[in-house]
Amino acid sequence: MKVSRLLLDALETFPNFVIIDKNANVVYLNESYAVLLGIQRDAAIGKPVQSVIPGTRLHLVLKSQKKEVGELMTLFDHTVNDYITVVCNRMPIFRDGQLVGAAAVTTMQNITETISRLHSEIQDIKKENAQYKKELDILMKTQHSLDRIIGTSHQITEIKSTIEDFAFSNLSILITGETGVGKELFARAIHDLSPRKLNNYVKINCAAIPNELLESELFGYESGAFSGALKGGKIGKFELANNGTLLLDEIGEMPMTLQSKLLRVLQEQELEHVGGVKPIKINVRIICSTNQNLQKLIAEGKFRRDLYYRINTVELNIPPLRERIQDIPELCQYFLERYNMQEYKNVKGISREVLELFSQYSWPGNIRELEHVMERLFIISDNKTITLKNCDFLKKRMMIPESHTLKINSTDRCETLAHAVDDTEKERILSALEKTGGNKAKAARILDIDRTSLYYKMKKLGIYK
Repeated sequence: MKVSRLLLDALETFPNFVIIDKNANVVYLNESYAVLLGIQRDAAIGKPVQSVIPGTRLHLVLKSQKKEVGELMTLFDHTVNDYITVVCNRMPIFRDGQLVGAAAVTTMQNITETISRLHSEIQDIKKENAQYKKELDILMKTQHSLDRIIGTSHQITEIKSTIEDFAFSNLSILITGETGVGKELFARAIHDLSPRKLNNYVKINCAAIPNELLESELFGYESGAFSGALKGGKIGKFELANNGTLLLDEIGEMPMTLQSKLLRVLQEQELEHVGGVKPIKINVRIICSTNQNLQKLIAEGKFRRDLYYRINTVELNIPPLRERIQDIPELCQYFLERYNMQEYKNVKGISREVLELFSQYSWPGNIRELEHVMERLFIISDNKTITLKNCDFLKKRMMIPESHTLKINSTDRCETLAHAVDDTEKERILSALEKTGGNKAKAARILDIDRTSLYYKMKKLGIYK
């Protein structure tokens, strides 16, 4: 069987190629196949293919005269001294309709390695797709982030404009306003509109964490830094928010000793773990929020003046709901639509008389209180329009003069749902503390809450033990 030189050169480019005659003797074996088999290819010429290639089925193709495509074949690879599995194609050769031989070529070297490589590539693609999906989800959510701030009053419109002006900067922003006005919603909008939107948005409530734990929560700690520290240490909120945004909620509650360290971190853009000595570089955009008058705290010596000016590059003062009454109908509609979707109900709407009642109320709890009122009205509305007959509880609340709030006894306070909940929580916490002899960790376990939540509730309810 004569083969041209060009064809021979072409056959050498295949991974492993062999040709046999009609008697199943080898007439051609390329160099790569000979190296894999650990033989001299000249010595293979003229020998039965079964003796040259262990486990071959090429001689059986002569008998069946049918091709075998994509068959697996295991060989001992002398180049790596190990068995490999390859994909092999075997084809009979015909001339003028007569069988004259057969040929075989491997199309995939070491299928185990190939599968492993393909699996790795697939995992990389999945990971990449997951990252794209995450980024797409974030972009979809952030595209209309200001639209999630409900209201068209001039106060809210001005605040939205200010956010658009400064969101792309790295300036620290201070958000002030009464409890319940939705300060965190504005903070999140700033992050979502910033170049940091694809990185972490982290928040920490400075009032909810005991002073002795707040430092380690913010800056992290090294292994063995204090009793109860996790082995290996733990990163803090600053590192978690690296290249992203950190919201320091209730910044006015931060102790003076920690304010000094915070100021240094903000100025130098680096921190040290509690119990550590190695400085760690960070790149974090800071947003602070508070319901307190920080200038008053400065005058009282409870807040550092230099820290105040460091975090107050831009201030957003969120107005209380009583100063943006015109936004109430839009807010009510938003809550109704959300509750309808969550509860699969169809409450038709809210009557004009109810909205008029809402406009006469001072909303000391601001939007948070409006949200809870709307939720209660939604539940008792039974898929109908919310009317004045559903609002008796709110009318009773409106009859109590705000100036007399502190004089109301515990029985009167229970007229509001929020106060009733507070009284119950206080009673349960005091009972748990009494049972445990004042041990807060054990009391938290009895109440089935974490210790941080217990500290926060005790501070909120005025429990000092």
